[in-house]
Amino acid sequence: MLPATFNLPKSQLQMYGEGVYSAGEDLLGRCARGKDSLERLTAVVAWSISTTRPPIFGFAPYNPVLGETHHVSRGPLNVLLEQVSHRPPVSALHATDAAGDVRLVWCQSPVPRFHSASIEAAVRGRRELRLARHAERYELDCPNLLIRFLPAPSVEWAGDVRVVCADSGLEAQLSYCRTRSFLGFGGDARCVRGRIFRSASRDETIYEVDGSWDRTVSLKDVAAGEVSVLYDAQRAIGNLTTPVVQDHKGVAPSESAVVWGEVSDALLKEDWEKARQAKRRVEDEARKLAKERNDKGEVWTPKHFSLSQNKNGEWECWPLEESVPPAPIVVPS
Repeated sequence: MLPATFNLPKSQLQMYGEGVYSAGEDLLGRCARGKDSLERLTAVVAWSISTTRPPIFGFAPYNPVLGETHHVSRGPLNVLLEQVSHRPPVSALHATDAAGDVRLVWCQSPVPRFHSASIEAAVRGRRELRLARHAERYELDCPNLLIRFLPAPSVEWAGDVRVVCADSGLEAQLSYCRTRSFLGFGGDARCVRGRIFRSASRDETIYEVDGSWDRTVSLKDVAAGEVSVLYDAQRAIGNLTTPVVQDHKGVAPSESAVVWGEVSDALLKEDWEKARQAKRRVEDEARKLAKERNDKGEVWTPKHFSLSQNKNGEWECWPLEESVPPAPIVVPS
């Protein structure tokens, strides 16, 4: 187990949720407001890039305990997450807006691969965005998290990402990569490049995508030669607002902020021993409950999702309810 001194004061569930509800501008809502299928897919690409948040080397969030939940609302958008498996770790996310235009379902399971000088965590699982008003369904990949120890410690996103809409016949291919400077050293570790095209004519690029996912990403219209800003990280994820509890009685005992509250308070006060003890209590309680279920022959089932594996062995999570209710925790407007 990771010592508490190396933990961020938040759960991995909260980190996943922040990628959806914590934003400086409504990129997710913009996906539904696009005037045509090409504009909507381009907006989905921009929103997908916004979920790639700058990681911090040497620190990690808490590993969610089985059954832990995180429920937050931001304006009309309601987001609910649940840890639906502990071994292997699988997190499920369901988000809907009040108008019923946007529905997001994620199933995420990190799979680490160890190399001689790095660790690469591939995020497996189905990620789907539905725009009901336009009868469009988008499937999205997630880049891998790459932790390098040599030649210099760093953490970055890497790998290929696809955004596909079979309903419109459009898709995007992105590559999160490290550019090389003179003699192969240095360069930009946070580069993203790619293109948008029609699936039926894959060799004909409509737009080229190029930039840095932690700064700005440009969009070039290949036919017209015009260049515009696709994504601006400062506007999208700068000056973020911390969620607040609006209804204390409505907060579930399984809520991440409740489960890890004592640990987070101690970390923020730099009381490392208290944080270590509090974290140990959370983990011991989770092990105790798991042993009790095992002794009784009980099989734990998620409260908000169904969980299965497809023929490729990847996890799929499906919400038990059509929409997410308003949350007791809200992001102030």
